[in-house]
Amino acid sequence: MIPAAFEYESPRTLGEALSLLASRADAKLLAGGHSLLPAMKLRVAAPATLIDLGRIAGLSYIRNAGQQIAIGAMTTHAEIAGCDLLHAASPLLAETAGHIGDVQVRNRGTIGGSLAHADPAADYPAAILALDAEMVAMSERGERIIPARKFFTGLMTTALRPSEILTEIRVPKTEGAGTAYKKFHHPASGFAVVGVAAVVKLRRGNIESAAIGITGVGVHAYRAAAVEAALRGKPLSAIATAAEKAAGKVEALGDPYASAEYRRHLAEVFTRRALEAAAKAAGK
Repeated sequence: MIPAAFEYESPRTLGEALSLLASRADAKLLAGGHSLLPAMKLRVAAPATLIDLGRIAGLSYIRNAGQQIAIGAMTTHAEIAGCDLLHAASPLLAETAGHIGDVQVRNRGTIGGSLAHADPAADYPAAILALDAEMVAMSERGERIIPARKFFTGLMTTALRPSEILTEIRVPKTEGAGTAYKKFHHPASGFAVVGVAAVVKLRRGNIESAAIGITGVGVHAYRAAAVEAALRGKPLSAIATAAEKAAGKVEALGDPYASAEYRRHLAEVFTRRALEAAAKAAGK
């Protein structure tokens, strides 16, 4: 399959990329390309201009930033999965990255490209939401910080403006909390039929707080607020009952592989598993 004709730009600086994005109608950004290029070949997407971010220096890094860890948008899944800093200070994102695709995908795909694409079955959104991460978006007008809870707005849509480039993701350090990501893999694509990320803090054997992000169920990832509220201040024995609220009022997706009813069931099961694993990690 051959994509429709398009212009190709390969800027060397972020400023040049921002200028191109602002001046070209119907332009798309190319990061790892694992989502955009197949869509172009199927002619589901047909941008007039493709702006390749691959040659821009300084967009791939993982570094300490006070109480957060800053991750450049062009950092690959493999770099995140293998990062000692993340494993020590904020392991949920590294664990989640290890579940993405296969070795080839993890070595080419990027966190920024994945988040900006906002596939409803992508893995990162669940972890990003559970961690209350921040997205840094740049335009010619300057920098804007978007909280994770406001980032995913619909089916493959985000709060990014047409003139903005996602340049950095900031995740908090989770010392003192337990984290886990549990996923039901689609056997062909590796995407999440349902994926659940959990961050749990314990106090005197009870759950002080829980943050839960769920992907794969609805048109975009979401926080399971009802589950979180049901667990606050409760013993670990409350997890199973609270997990029943995982799909809540979410309109679940259905497809030939997994019906909406099945996805709602998986949301409950994998929420329980993620919470139990996170609580166990918190108790160590």
